[in-house]
Amino acid sequence: MACLDTSFLIDLLRGEEKVEGLYKDLIDTEIRLCIAAPSIMEIWSGACSANTPKEKEKVLALIRGLEILDLSLDSAKEAGEIEASLRKKGKIIDTEDCMIAGIAKLYGEKVVTGDIHFSYIDGLKVLKY
Repeated sequence: MACLDTSFLIDLLRGEEKVEGLYKDLIDTEIRLCIAAPSIMEIWSGACSANTPKEKEKVLALIRGLEILDLSLDSAKEAGEIEASLRKKGKIIDTEDCMIAGIAKLYGEKVVTGDIHFSYIDGLKVLKY
């Protein structure tokens, strides 16, 4: 099982070859592919900023094939614990990424990402490309 992070999704939408190959491998090897709700907000914001219907349609087409993992009370609490723990260590990451990590941890998913900062989170499974 794999939770696709925003960085992965953006690279996929941009047609990055290394990510397209990894995406195909994930489709073949993973039981399910999912996306955390905060990632939808992030990529939707980018599509809205582009201000073209084509960008919004690309995002919608991509997320239609993914299971959506919502931010629940338990995953929000996990995200808060992650953010507080990182802050104590002097490692600050975006709140949205703490939410994505909290959701992924709660569901037992690994995060597929191009961002190194997910590796700072204790107990989070990460597939860094």
